[in-house]
Amino acid sequence: MQFQPHHKKTIDRLADAYRDDPNYPALIIGGSVAKGWARPDSDVDFLIVTTEAEFDRRRKSTTPGDLFINRTDLSDYEGGYVDGKIISVSFLEKLAQSGNEPSRAAFNGAFLAYSHIPELEELIKQIPIYPETQRDKRMRSFYCMMFMGRWLMNEATRHNNPYTITRAASQLSVYAGRLILAHNRTLYPFHKWLMHALEAADDKPADLVKHMHTLLKEPTPKNADTVFEEVKAFVNLGVPDLEAYTWFMTEVEWSWMSDATPIEDW
Repeated sequence: MQFQPHHKKTIDRLADAYRDDPNYPALIIGGSVAKGWARPDSDVDFLIVTTEAEFDRRRKSTTPGDLFINRTDLSDYEGGYVDGKIISVSFLEKLAQSGNEPSRAAFNGAFLAYSHIPELEELIKQIPIYPETQRDKRMRSFYCMMFMGRWLMNEATRHNNPYTITRAASQLSVYAGRLILAHNRTLYPFHKWLMHALEAADDKPADLVKHMHTLLKEPTPKNADTVFEEVKAFVNLGVPDLEAYTWFMTEVEWSWMSDATPIEDW
């Protein structure tokens, strides 16, 4: 992978700062730099692997910042800094087994700056894999959320409620996007990188990203209908309206009854 010289220099300095510390046997570079999406002023995101005992101590600590490392002294470009999370091998193993999509997507393009841990590179490769389990069920759930976003847009407009209008446009966009990403077996990278992931998706409505931008800038029922209908036609799941309403009530409004993981965290 090709890096901008100042990012490469920062990565080398970061690795040198921790490589010989026995508390930190491995360093993983992630974020926009690893994905090839970095701007010249982007920071360097990383995850640093500590021992299980140290990770457990830090998780139980009440000291703010014990699970983070943020340094400006390793970068010499304007606005540059390194921003990292402290993790362990067991954290990575659990993530590979049952992590949610944004946590998995964080490892797309990730690479080891150094490692003293055998087979860690192979473990990292297992993380950013789309989970096939319940994919069809997830796609129907995303459709239902998209359906409810369109419904909410009409209700919010009818009541002239600016907050809910904005919320509806955002909800419709994110779940239309998640449905298309799931169709492509592409991990959802959370809100910040959603549009990047959609632009890179191979199989999608040709004008979807453009229409989503229009909806977000001009949140109206007409623009909401455009996004909803083109995604519905492209990935036709045959979900009746009553099923969508019922699913939202039982799985979202009543999720507290079963302690289910909120759909935002899938």
